[in-house]
Amino acid sequence: MRAAFFELAQGLGRELKAGEILLCNFSGERSDFVRFNRGRVRQAGSVAQGYVSLRLVRGQRQASVTLSMGEDDFAAGKEALARLRGILDELPEDPWLLINETPRSSTAERRGALPPADEITNEIIENSRARDLVGIYAAGTLYRGFANSLGQHNWHEVDSFNFDWSLYLEADKAVKSGYAGFTWDKELLKQKFEHAVQQLGDLARPRRTIEPGEYRVYLAPRALDELTGLLAWGGFSARSRATKQSPLLRMESGETLSPRVTMIENTAEGIAPGFQGDGFVKPPRVVLIENGALRDALVSPRSAKEYGLAPNAGRESPEALEVAPGSIDSAHALEALDTGLYISNLWYLNFSDRPAGRITGMTRFATFWVERGRIAAPVTPMRFDDSVYRMLGANLVDFTRSRELLLDASTYGERSTSGARLPGAVLQSLRLTL
Repeated sequence: MRAAFFELAQGLGRELKAGEILLCNFSGERSDFVRFNRGRVRQAGSVAQGYVSLRLVRGQRQASVTLSMGEDDFAAGKEALARLRGILDELPEDPWLLINETPRSSTAERRGALPPADEITNEIIENSRARDLVGIYAAGTLYRGFANSLGQHNWHEVDSFNFDWSLYLEADKAVKSGYAGFTWDKELLKQKFEHAVQQLGDLARPRRTIEPGEYRVYLAPRALDELTGLLAWGGFSARSRATKQSPLLRMESGETLSPRVTMIENTAEGIAPGFQGDGFVKPPRVVLIENGALRDALVSPRSAKEYGLAPNAGRESPEALEVAPGSIDSAHALEALDTGLYISNLWYLNFSDRPAGRITGMTRFATFWVERGRIAAPVTPMRFDDSVYRMLGANLVDFTRSRELLLDASTYGERSTSGARLPGAVLQSLRLTL
């Protein structure tokens, strides 16, 4: 894929006229997919696909088209280039167009260790032991590339897997889990199944209904992922800051979170490429929040042009978010919680007061009432409504030492390259409203 893409970009570059710049972006994969339902394989297959986006720029005008790579890519690309040239003069100038005109080439390959899909499928079925398992396994190599007519060439290639799954008990009772990474470990998969099976047994106990109020809680990494994912809706965006639409607006005026909170966009350790579609190379790390204080924003080229900043991202939301670990031993998280709620997942999150950083949502899947460090009963779904300044500020007790890699399970059109590495969190109080 790499050679074909760069050969296409170079060939099309020779077709340009004076004053034209061509930007080429490549997105491809070789992936295995296996869907499970009721503990059995319901669909299995492999996908090998590649798409190239051509963007023709002249002055402050641009036009683009996306093509599927095939047998005669150059002829299709040349025809597309002629179409783009024909409509360029009809388009208005784009005042915020900014592309990288100082070539910086790079190559990054991250090899993993992935057994054949049929071997992994057998391990999954064996561990499920005829329980009602539903989920999807997606794995293989992801490719991203960039080239322009100015001589820049960037390539990104990474092996990864993501097994997103649930064990279903009955009605609305289920335990959601997942396993993602770069090197498959059958023992770790076994441990995750054993933990899920234990929680499934806990779900079979009689449910307890608790009254609205404030409760001490443990947010498992997947619950924290939902919370930080909502904050990514503008919380780290340069444009949202400039237009005063950020949910972390108060932090710009000096309000802080707990000093235990440090969040980093760690591109160097994620699966997203270290470059973006306008040709700018991303820094390996961008510190978003440090010791509770707001730091750098994610700046797209368009925002950089409009607000006089330096670009450091493609889109202005994290693709490789990391939350720094704390001091709680994950194996003893329930003991650290003592008495309160264990929340494995949050659901349907939204802002109830965006400028104030207030968030509402529901508990989901395995949520339990814990007494003196032991699970006592499953709890009916509850709605919470609380401020990020309370949850990750005054009420944050600590994070766990170990963190979980959570990759975006989206496969619509192609496998996602977004992910996060997050700990669990113990909160002194979370406000449940109904």
